[in-house]
Amino acid sequence: MKQILNVLVLASALVCGLAAAADSTCDSQAADKKLSGAAKTSFVNKCERESSAASAVTTCNAQATDKKLAGAAKNSYVKKCVSDASK
Repeated sequence: MKQILNVLVLASALVCGLAAAADSTCDSQAADKKLSGAAKTSFVNKCERESSAASAVTTCNAQATDKKLAGAAKNSYVKKCVSDASK
């Protein structure tokens, strides 16, 4: 139980760190594209959602591996985990 809690804490820290990195990366990408106003806001929001989803998949895959899940059980777990993370 303690190991699962440690994994969840590390996963949360990773997601928060990646979200902060995504903010600056998305802003710099918008600047490279010379976007401003509503176009920049739309681009940055989409970029952050995609970055968040990618980090959720990575985190959920790691959790499934820690639980020694494979095949359909792993796919089901990751799908539910990613869905829960996006809420």
